[in-house]
Amino acid sequence: MIPFSPPKIYQEIIDEVVDTLKSGWITTGPKTKQLEKELAKYCGVERVLCLNSATIGMEFILRWLGVKEGDEVILPAYTYCSTANVVIHCGATPVMVDINEDDFSINLEAVKEKISNKTKAIIPVDIGGLPCRYEELNQLIRSEEVKALFQPNSKEQEQMGRIFLMADAAHSLGAKYEGKTLGAQADASVFSFHAVKNLTTAEGGAIAFNLPSNIDPNEVYQALNIKSLHGQSKDALAKTQKGNWKYDIVEAGFKGNMTDILASMGLVELKYYESETLKRRKQLFEMYDQAFSSCDWAILPISKDQERESSYHLYMLRIKHITEEQRDEIIQRIFDKDVSANVHFQPLPLFTQYKKLGYQMDDYPVAYKNFASEISLPVYFDLSDEDLQTVCKAVKDAVTETLDA
Repeated sequence: MIPFSPPKIYQEIIDEVVDTLKSGWITTGPKTKQLEKELAKYCGVERVLCLNSATIGMEFILRWLGVKEGDEVILPAYTYCSTANVVIHCGATPVMVDINEDDFSINLEAVKEKISNKTKAIIPVDIGGLPCRYEELNQLIRSEEVKALFQPNSKEQEQMGRIFLMADAAHSLGAKYEGKTLGAQADASVFSFHAVKNLTTAEGGAIAFNLPSNIDPNEVYQALNIKSLHGQSKDALAKTQKGNWKYDIVEAGFKGNMTDILASMGLVELKYYESETLKRRKQLFEMYDQAFSSCDWAILPISKDQERESSYHLYMLRIKHITEEQRDEIIQRIFDKDVSANVHFQPLPLFTQYKKLGYQMDDYPVAYKNFASEISLPVYFDLSDEDLQTVCKAVKDAVTETLDA
């Protein structure tokens, strides 16, 4: 069976993890802090905070912003559940909108229609690694019309003076927007380092801060670092200093810190990310494009245009004029040929949790149309050219068999 997305684990990563284990420092320590510095440099921002997941990163941002019951946060219906769950955790209401058919990004016109005086944040999602249209989103939230609607109810919201833009960049580390590496296009960009991501720390995530000039990113970093340690005023590294054992609990925080074991993996992966990982993933996308470009039933994913270049995380192939049932049959036939496939994602209104809250799939027709025709194909560093051709043949045969049935 050709797998879908196994992690890229090689000897240098193993050696770095062993070095961490032997160092006597396995929780949050010097390697986590080093990874934060390297990521900040890579993303072109002043500060990055590493955490145990992208999910907790998004929630920390919302909680720092003061998002609470009665507030609204706009996000696409086409995303993973974590994007909406963090809003619910804060007591606020996720306001879902439809997406663009061509690139799966949040639809700007739909966002405009849903902005109200309750809107405190917008969370665009870089599906598959392709950045959203950040320039247009930034212009929208800075427009006089939209700023006039904004009603701050916390000190942090008053400092912002407008709707907060938080990128769900779980898929898009290393993507490019107007020639610049992603990380400084929104007020905060939150990345995932889960096992299936381009760069993995097994579990983990990071927040890249790009806040307005009147907000000190170092203060926000410190506040969220404290929040990640149950509200403890000093982390373990700080307490190792002579006589510095005493600490305070300043809030009822959470457990969200990254460990040095995880960071040691990330340091090695980041070292080779541009020169090897992204380079190979781009090659695989190009080979898929070449294989399917002549198929009249195929809709190829957008991986690069004038403004944007993907991180090449997911190859999201769509099949024209098929039903959800036909798509499912195609996937089953692909698996029957010993090739893995997946779907990214099931729109949130399809799930029981969101149906109970009143969301209806009929309100997001483009999201459903894209979902019903989408198949994600294997993309990983060690996928050989030969295996990729096997994947392509399995997909082509599965489509033909299903459509001819």
